[in-house]
Amino acid sequence: MEGVDSLTRALLETERHVAEAGWDQPPRLFALVRTASLLEREPALRGQLDPGTIAAADADAGHLIAVEQEGLPATSSLESMLRQMAWGPDVDGVALTVERLVVPPEAERDLPSRPEEAVEHLAQHPQREDVRLTVAVLRSGEHQCGLRQRTHDEPGSVAVGPELVPGLVAALAATLED
Repeated sequence: MEGVDSLTRALLETERHVAEAGWDQPPRLFALVRTASLLEREPALRGQLDPGTIAAADADAGHLIAVEQEGLPATSSLESMLRQMAWGPDVDGVALTVERLVVPPEAERDLPSRPEEAVEHLAQHPQREDVRLTVAVLRSGEHQCGLRQRTHDEPGSVAVGPELVPGLVAALAATLED
């Protein structure tokens, strides 16, 4: 990924990794760690990592590796789960992938008052769009977002921009605060 900064590279690699498992996945959370620092602490990992990752880390001191956090607690609220998260000092950042249903603003008019009925109503909307959001945030405050639509599910079809999901950026940044 010539010309792409370390954070964007980590975001796109994480999104691609998650995309390999297809759609309809629960949220997936990753610690972002500077690869050189990780290898310094855990030299045995050098033999387990892809040679391309090692070469990238040797060429770029800021290279990041994503370490998936498995066994997340089951929760109906992503926000409440994130409020309970905290990271140790060895973690340089965090990335999250989550799938969402997006509808045009007019679809939200005249929604049923019961939440279950409202969700069903939106899920049946003819203009709904399934998207996968990937958000990566560093302790420095640097952040990047990616968005892939199910209808455009190709590797090069990830829209990238720092302000795509500001609420999720803020929620992830809060997990990194000391």
